[in-house]
Amino acid sequence: MKAIVCKEFGPPSALVLEEIELSAPKKNEVLIDIHAAGVNFPDTLIIKDMYQFKPALPFTPGNEIAGIISAIGEGVTAYKVGDAVIAMPTFGGYAEQIVVSINQVYKKPANMDFTTAACFTTTYGTSHYGLKDKAQLKEGETVLILGAAGGVGISAIEIAKAMGAKVIAAASSDEKLAVCKEYGADEFINYGNYDLSDRDQVKLFRADITKASGGKGPDVIYDPLGDKFTEPALRSIAWGGRHLVIGFAAGEIPKIALNLYLVKGCSMVGVFWGSFAMREPQNHIANMEQLTRWHEEGKIKAPITQMFPLEKAADALDHILARKAVGKIALTTSFYKK
Repeated sequence: MKAIVCKEFGPPSALVLEEIELSAPKKNEVLIDIHAAGVNFPDTLIIKDMYQFKPALPFTPGNEIAGIISAIGEGVTAYKVGDAVIAMPTFGGYAEQIVVSINQVYKKPANMDFTTAACFTTTYGTSHYGLKDKAQLKEGETVLILGAAGGVGISAIEIAKAMGAKVIAAASSDEKLAVCKEYGADEFINYGNYDLSDRDQVKLFRADITKASGGKGPDVIYDPLGDKFTEPALRSIAWGGRHLVIGFAAGEIPKIALNLYLVKGCSMVGVFWGSFAMREPQNHIANMEQLTRWHEEGKIKAPITQMFPLEKAADALDHILARKAVGKIALTTSFYKK
């Protein structure tokens, strides 16, 4: 079967498409014919050896897939050949097939197509865990979402609205903000209009955040960007607010003076969904069941805005690195069908 292989750490262009052999599923494992795989920003870091999880070379990236079980190992009773499933492997998703433990698998909702299912777990799981468990978001509170038009950004908009919050979407262009409006955002800030290396421009950015939040600042900041965006957003937070650290897609990991958290009476909370899913599997499954119900009810749409064939995985990752992605990107294989 074909797979994208990382043989040396580096940019997406260093990835290669190869024919590789898979062993048969062992006890409590299943073999899945992959129809679609989700493409995520952390994938761009993993292939550069810049992420928390550091696989040994060579490896196949990709940690969320959807497909159909084509073989089962000894002891597997909850699934059978022909079942449509979603799986969350640590690695190995950029391929036509994968062998995974049944602990990493759950059944695909019947009303979800394969691309949506493949792209549902990481972004929506991260945002739900962050807003529900870490921020303990309450109905009527205000959330500022930085990088709001990206995969995690759109998921955060939809989940915050499902939880009854007001959403301020911040993105780099009016075109991206128009997409945020489609998915329920209430207020909009185009940070592409500001030079955040200039103090006066930073003050204007902060003033817009304050205005959009009704004068008191956001109760929760959802921050997948880091870099120059974090500090001005944090300085605008409401008293007792919660700053969710999701990632650093904008580049630098910011160095924040701790006195800001003291004078704002706010908290900084790290959101590492992958570790949560492994450490608290029952709570993770409960969260995914809630997300599935919201999808069935139409409260979240989980948009797939672009699809690339498996052999174009490097192009998909470059698309993310160039910050061109709006919503979520999926890879499709030779097995793919809607």
